[in-house]
Amino acid sequence: MIRKSVNAFQEFLQLEAAGGIVLMIATVIALICSNSPLADQYHHLLELPIAVSVAGEGISGPVHFWINDALMAIFFFVVGMEIKRELLTGDLSSWKKASLPVIAALGGMLVPALIYISVDSGDPEALRGWAIPSATDIAFAVGVLSLLGSRIPPALKAFLLALAVIDDFGAIVIIAVFFSHGLSAFALLLALLGIIVLLVLNRQGVRSPVPYMLVGLFVWLCVLKSGVHATVAGVAVAACIPATPGEGEEDSLMDRMIHALHPWSAFLIMPVFAFANAGLSFGDMSVDDLKHGVALGVALGLFVGKQIGVLGACWIFIKLGVCHMPAGARWPAMHGVAVLCGIGFTMSLFVANLAFPTAPHLVDASRLGVMVGSVASALLGYFLLRFQLPQRSSN
Repeated sequence: MIRKSVNAFQEFLQLEAAGGIVLMIATVIALICSNSPLADQYHHLLELPIAVSVAGEGISGPVHFWINDALMAIFFFVVGMEIKRELLTGDLSSWKKASLPVIAALGGMLVPALIYISVDSGDPEALRGWAIPSATDIAFAVGVLSLLGSRIPPALKAFLLALAVIDDFGAIVIIAVFFSHGLSAFALLLALLGIIVLLVLNRQGVRSPVPYMLVGLFVWLCVLKSGVHATVAGVAVAACIPATPGEGEEDSLMDRMIHALHPWSAFLIMPVFAFANAGLSFGDMSVDDLKHGVALGVALGLFVGKQIGVLGACWIFIKLGVCHMPAGARWPAMHGVAVLCGIGFTMSLFVANLAFPTAPHLVDASRLGVMVGSVASALLGYFLLRFQLPQRSSN
């Protein structure tokens, strides 16, 4: 089991590192499209209507909706299974293992939010974006780590991964609690019944993915109609997937589904999301745009808040003896990792769309803040770690 857990961890890192490169390419393409003669076609593509109906009941929406509410539900389904696996057999399986990344993640969510609130305290509409700088992008952060090769101690990689997983869980909770509206009790009840069916399937030893996929689709539809953001359904369904192998099986259904879906998530879903959401037009922008409360709050929250929150929480609780430093790591390296946590990007962009659904000018301001804060965090984090950590032997 230990060997399988290590192999799964290494596979995750490799996929996320490669996915980070594809993500960067998709972002560059989006920026090129939105700042070239292709801008009109780019925005027209994202607004093309798509309708799907069965037996007279259906869902319609632009391409942008299907990317953010349907494809991202699959992403969160994969994230949910990763969280479950970490809780059962990984770096979150005991308080001794989980204490430091949990505390660091909480500090890394709280301080950026407080910085954003302090910057935008006089603007009630802008305050809706308080959660934007609280997120960490796993793919980009792991991608930067991969550039450093063997310099990074394995325990430090595991710490960053566990912290980012907890950060994703925190984002899911924030989305469910603060970005739900017009709740439908009937739709939520139907979604709950679907979850109960999934739990019964699990309990009865069903190990085929088909029933879980069909019932999971039903749960997604119900959550979509309920007023809770549809991506929450992905995590709820993930919690019901069997995590133990059936009779005569080597791998559990959850392991098989992660193995099958993770490449699609890393190399298709997240790049498509980045392409659809990173298209910031620089045509009418100036340096003064960075002074906008939303842009400034997001940029400072990611670049400054993450460093203070993550490193400060680690320092306090390690000095108190509650947690222990990752093996082979020292404070300069911990600082570098804390800086990398300021790469918010895809998750921050996702929360920005939820925070300002009817204010595109604030979405653009948040995109600018996300770009500046994330790029600054990536560059500083990389150089801090490169010059503070010696080259390690690959043997």
